[in-house]
Amino acid sequence: MPLEPLTFTVLGPIRAQRAGADLALGSPQERALLALLLVRAGQPVSVSEIVDVLWGPHPPHSAVNVIRRHVGSLRRLVEPGLPARAAGRWLIREAGGYRWAADSDSLDLLRFRRLRDEARRAADESPARAVELLTQALSLWQGPVASGLPPEIHERAGFVSVDRERLAAVQEAADAALRAGVPGAVLPELREAAARNPLDEPLLARLILVLAATGRRSEALSTYQGACSRLAEELGIDPGAELREAHHAALQDAPATGPGAAGTGSDTPTPPTASATPPAQLPHDLPTFTGRRAELDAALALLTGHDGRPAETVVISAIAGMAGIGKTTLAVHWAHRVADRFPDGQLYVNLRGYDPSGAVMSAGEAVRLFLDALGVPPERVPHGVDAQAALYRGLLARRRFLVLLDNARDTDQVRPLLPGTPGCLTIVTSRNQLSGLVSAHGAHALTLRPLDAEQARVFLARRLGAERLDGESGAVAEITALCAGLPLALACVAARAAAHPHFPLSAIAAELRATHGSLDAFSRTDASANVSAVFSWSSGAVSPGAARLFRLLALHPGPDFSVPAAATLAGLPAREARQLLTELADVHLIGEHAPGRYAFHDLLRAHAAELVHAQHPEAERLAATDRLYAYYLHTAHTADLLLTPHADSLPPEQPPAGVAAEPLANDQQALTWLTAEYPVLLSLIDAAAHSGRDRLACLLTWSLEPFFDRRGHWHDYAAAHRTALESALRLADPAWEARGLRGLARAEGRLGLYEQSRPRLGRALELFTELGDDIGRANTHRSLGWECDQQGDLPGALRHNQQALELLRDGGQRVAQASVLNAVGWYHALLGQYRQSLSHCSEALAMLRDLGDRYGQAATWHSIAYAHHHLGRHPQALLGYRNALALCQELGVPYMEASTLVDLGDTHLTMGDHDDAHAAWRQALTLFTSLGHPDADRVRARLRGRSNGRDLA
Repeated sequence: MPLEPLTFTVLGPIRAQRAGADLALGSPQERALLALLLVRAGQPVSVSEIVDVLWGPHPPHSAVNVIRRHVGSLRRLVEPGLPARAAGRWLIREAGGYRWAADSDSLDLLRFRRLRDEARRAADESPARAVELLTQALSLWQGPVASGLPPEIHERAGFVSVDRERLAAVQEAADAALRAGVPGAVLPELREAAARNPLDEPLLARLILVLAATGRRSEALSTYQGACSRLAEELGIDPGAELREAHHAALQDAPATGPGAAGTGSDTPTPPTASATPPAQLPHDLPTFTGRRAELDAALALLTGHDGRPAETVVISAIAGMAGIGKTTLAVHWAHRVADRFPDGQLYVNLRGYDPSGAVMSAGEAVRLFLDALGVPPERVPHGVDAQAALYRGLLARRRFLVLLDNARDTDQVRPLLPGTPGCLTIVTSRNQLSGLVSAHGAHALTLRPLDAEQARVFLARRLGAERLDGESGAVAEITALCAGLPLALACVAARAAAHPHFPLSAIAAELRATHGSLDAFSRTDASANVSAVFSWSSGAVSPGAARLFRLLALHPGPDFSVPAAATLAGLPAREARQLLTELADVHLIGEHAPGRYAFHDLLRAHAAELVHAQHPEAERLAATDRLYAYYLHTAHTADLLLTPHADSLPPEQPPAGVAAEPLANDQQALTWLTAEYPVLLSLIDAAAHSGRDRLACLLTWSLEPFFDRRGHWHDYAAAHRTALESALRLADPAWEARGLRGLARAEGRLGLYEQSRPRLGRALELFTELGDDIGRANTHRSLGWECDQQGDLPGALRHNQQALELLRDGGQRVAQASVLNAVGWYHALLGQYRQSLSHCSEALAMLRDLGDRYGQAATWHSIAYAHHHLGRHPQALLGYRNALALCQELGVPYMEASTLVDLGDTHLTMGDHDDAHAAWRQALTLFTSLGHPDADRVRARLRGRSNGRDLA
């Protein structure tokens, strides 16, 4: 009985199916072999090429025999009844190699290419048919080619060139859709491709034309403006003719026929960098917003000039009022009403001006958040708040942005965040009247008053339904009076009433009347509005477990908290904590501002803080906070080990009973957790230092070093280490002082503050020497070597790394030796001592492979390739650079990737491959400019030198 037909997919995960059922594809090497044969279907693949793809430059002696076994396994998989030595249907032995005999019915890649060829033939006579065919072709893609294989396999097998075919097909589909008059048919694919390749001008030109042709003229113009800004800021160039013509067509609403004939777009996409999407940070608008009509009308009128046209001045509005009055709700609602007038984006920050925990956001922290949202790499952020604010204002100049500054404490906190040119709207909310903002910056003041009786009744009717209020006018009046017209208090009462639809409002009013509480710190802001009774009643109406959790959450020092953190704080299982958090959110005692992340309104945090101090003894509060700090510290330490598995880190003490770190499995999960908890972790460092937990403040800061470094958070890196050094000095322990000095010096070195960092490293070296700590001495020498390198002292850099290597070898520190061996080899290479370089780096590579250190392997492959290039061994250099590049892309280290691309391009040029050299340099330029690194100028010079006088950069 014949077997059912087979189908294979390689446009995404590699799969083989018989009659719709997946076949087990065996080991990773067998999958890699199958992927290589499928991508090259119909063409012979030599055994030597298979060896290179599977093992790289160091194959085992048994490589050919292993390949034969893999071939046999694949044959048995696809043709289980095939006799030994018989010629098969799929896998055919040819002279010197193998060929996979697939067709477009059995392999998705060949089907994609067939559909694309048919579309090209149909494009002139029937563009609509071409769109249909290309849409079918693009629907076959389920991810990058052969996704799931190691990156080094992708690089060596040349799968990237196949991925480029997808981008070319998107461009062809856009051209055909514009000619056929059906531009909307390709918009989703086009948007996705442009987001992945935000500097690809032909692609962006097509997106602009398609947006304009589908009636999205404003978005088309915004896309062009964003493209111009990125090209100028990241590549230092003006838009090309194709992009300018698309912009002109969008301005004129001219019929779009595509920027060129189908297939004329570049098949080589620009590497992805920052997203093309403008920032849109506004919180969700409240669907039940009601009232404030007069205030809203006044706010909207600010945006219209006397002639009825949009105002072209700097518009700043300061919305003031007591806590809980609804300032943020009004500001967010107003912002959403007018957001479409500000196509360049919307920025939002909660300045936490009156946070009861004292975690007020500094102006510098806020402006750095905005610079990050605007796509400024951390390395390009200047020193000092004034310089940062100037950069921020420059980015907003001649653009239309809406900026919402929520919960400001005073004018000084707000001033650096104000745009400086017309066209932007800034909305500020504060309990303070911000008179300085009004007098010095022409802000329009808007003070909110409590809702009157009628407004409060409408507020309740919107949430409970008008019929619920019918016949209970007395109860409604009593509730609104007891809530003192505060929307926050009314929302708590409405949530309680909605949860019990059969309770008459008179019963709700009676419950509220019987409750007593105290919130003196906030009642003083308005003597007529002591709403503590409402909060006491609300927190007393939930289950005992939820009420306890509500109180304990006031001990959390961060701006928000996750389910695991809340569970740890209360000593509960995560499932139970999640249920209690949901219960608290349902009655508006906390808010879930993002999935799984919750936050207090500051009034309610203050109320919870009163309750926790009144109802929980100090020992219980300390035990809860000890659990919380231990959870964050141990999870951060776990993340540290995943990001730098062989670093010299200090393990924390055993956590309290029942406390466990998050089960992070790999470096990607570590980065995800650190990113989500980053603002909390910064708050924890400060809170730990201010509460006498100096040891914890140091350990937490040092655990975050690889995250600071990898993400380029240089300013936070330095601030946290200053706090840690102060804590280390209070501990009066020379070992901790030495670590603190070295940590802060590293941060200052990243910021280029060498006059400060060098003396700190010198003092750290003295302390480590006095302590007899050779590992500490070695790591400090490595830091000194890095600073020598940055300042052009290569002999000094080599000398310090040789001293580090000697100390590590004497101490038997094999793990650290490998990295320093590569550093010594690298500096030998930079000094022209290439054979010494290869000796050290080859030894390092063998050790790093044994240790499984992929980051170290990437750096060492680069060093080896560099030495081979300068010895004239160019094929070996290409192989080394490609190995390094694959690891860099897998690990997400753009600076090392860019440096490797520069040297790869140099090798291509030396071999006479001018086009490949240019392509590598262009990719490097994109990466360097996205990082704001000065090496971008060096790459531009290379590109200009290869352009025969025409600047291609």
